[in-house]
Amino acid sequence: MGHQFPVKWPIAFTLVVFHVAAIVVAPFFATWNLVMLAFAVWTIVGSLGIGVCYHRLLTHQGFKTYKWLEYMLATLAAIALQGLATTWVAIHRIHHLHTEKPGLDPHTPREGKWWSHIDWMIHQDPQIQDREYLKKKVPDLARQAFYRQKYLLWLPTTVLGIICLLVGGIPAVLWGVTVPVFVGWHSTWFVNSATHLWGSRRFNTRDDSRNLWWVALITFGEGWHNNHHHDPMNPRHGIMWYEVDLNFYIIKCLQFMGLIWEVKSPKTAR
Repeated sequence: MGHQFPVKWPIAFTLVVFHVAAIVVAPFFATWNLVMLAFAVWTIVGSLGIGVCYHRLLTHQGFKTYKWLEYMLATLAAIALQGLATTWVAIHRIHHLHTEKPGLDPHTPREGKWWSHIDWMIHQDPQIQDREYLKKKVPDLARQAFYRQKYLLWLPTTVLGIICLLVGGIPAVLWGVTVPVFVGWHSTWFVNSATHLWGSRRFNTRDDSRNLWWVALITFGEGWHNNHHHDPMNPRHGIMWYEVDLNFYIIKCLQFMGLIWEVKSPKTAR
């Protein structure tokens, strides 16, 4: 099922290489120090980069911050190898605009569980990489020179890989780069797939979004997805005291430090 677009062979090849490196090769070099390295990179990149920056700041504009901090967080997010910020944000905004509509939502499980988790990238709509198309979907990012730099696709991850290689050799590259990228991929993809299939629904939204605790755990709060679809601009996804939302706690800490401001309140208070 899914859209009938040709296979994106560079993406497919990259997915295979990183899966083999993380699942097959990396375990042979496992040490506690390397596991801790992988955990640290995954947490920093996944939380500060993907969750706080790509999602809650750039996609939904849930708060404001200094450009230097925004660009620093976006560079961290690039390490996750989830595409340029313009592409990531465009896909997510389209998802919210056309949630669960086959042929319009880029990764709805209504076109298949496998499609929503990974196959939508292998058969990605070619226009999502078109500069003119992106100008229409993410004009706020497309007008900024920083987000038009193609080197962000590979340079931050390459720099991290070189540092790991110099400090700890190939094992450090495997656990400092390939394992965090692999885990980060599937963590994010579970938001696209699992949280539209299983879990609880606090709000009667016009889609299949659900709150799923274990996805929230591995995405630092992104798994409270029904809460999020109910109020996308609210940077707080875990709205109950027991819904742990590390990404929002970080946002509040940065606000306390004076590094961000105008944090959006729930829509009931707007």
